[in-house]
Amino acid sequence: MARLRGTGIAAVNYPTGMNLGGDPSQALIHATTSGSFNVVLAAADLGQGLRTVMAQIAAETLGVPYGQIVIQTADTDTGPHDMGTFASRATHRVGNAVKAAAIEAREAVLQLASEELEVSIADLVLDGRGGIQVAGSPQKRRDIADLASRAQFQYGRTIAGRGVYMKPKSDVDPETGAMDPDSTQAYACTVAEVEVDTETGAVAVLSIRSAYEVGQQVNPALVQGQITGGAWMGMSHALYETTEPCYPSRDHSPKDFAGYLMPGMAELPIIEAVVLEVPSSNGPYGVKGVGEMTANSPIPAIVNAIYHACGVRVDSLPVTPEAILRGLDALAQGKGAA
Repeated sequence: MARLRGTGIAAVNYPTGMNLGGDPSQALIHATTSGSFNVVLAAADLGQGLRTVMAQIAAETLGVPYGQIVIQTADTDTGPHDMGTFASRATHRVGNAVKAAAIEAREAVLQLASEELEVSIADLVLDGRGGIQVAGSPQKRRDIADLASRAQFQYGRTIAGRGVYMKPKSDVDPETGAMDPDSTQAYACTVAEVEVDTETGAVAVLSIRSAYEVGQQVNPALVQGQITGGAWMGMSHALYETTEPCYPSRDHSPKDFAGYLMPGMAELPIIEAVVLEVPSSNGPYGVKGVGEMTANSPIPAIVNAIYHACGVRVDSLPVTPEAILRGLDALAQGKGAA
């Protein structure tokens, strides 16, 4: 009996969005009387940080501080249409809609600034700190929040914008099968190190190290959070989580989350990642989707590491101690890998 170590590698490419057609994301933006900007969405934040990232995109486009953006999400009665938070599409597609709405609202602010400063819009620049100034003359400046507020009380105008992003459906070429199945693609490669106990069949994951190419990062801290959480989810799916089949019968299946096995803090391995930025051509500020893909490559990397450690090839999940012990027995009997 021994504890054997092995290393496994897996690489994936992951699509952002799907080739549905007619699946728009829409956004509305309007200035309040205090000079802040409300961004109204029907997109749901599932905990991945959508509200934060949408506020960053709106702030960047409008040229105002992050604190001047208020995000309102997930009200399908009063918000504009959104197809849903799935397929790692939200940052890309909702972000495009928010950016378009912010551009329209920004044009309204620039128009007002051009009239007050008596210059053309082409001569105005955003200073990135909440102000608009005349190019080459920083002393000629207007505060965006002040303009947005006075637009309503002094000029009787609305500072608002509408945005929508929809990828047209790509029909399949009947001759070649060619199509455009997604909005853009991100990439990942994971190296996992495991230790297999040949007496018990237990697997300890020692480290999960990955490289991710996710386009331009809007919020690096959230990207790292997704990667860390995804590594845990991948490890959990590879070794722990299952509902069917249950051995030796369904009577032994977990009845609630108290009996549903997942790795705890004591089982967590070293999780490290590097992020490469190759901006997409059609994402807002070059973003791609990063959410779901983070749980993909750790799974085959762990399975490959188990094979490298003990020669047992398991082709169903989760890889249980029983499956490994059966595989080791098969190897001992000269039947090859399980």
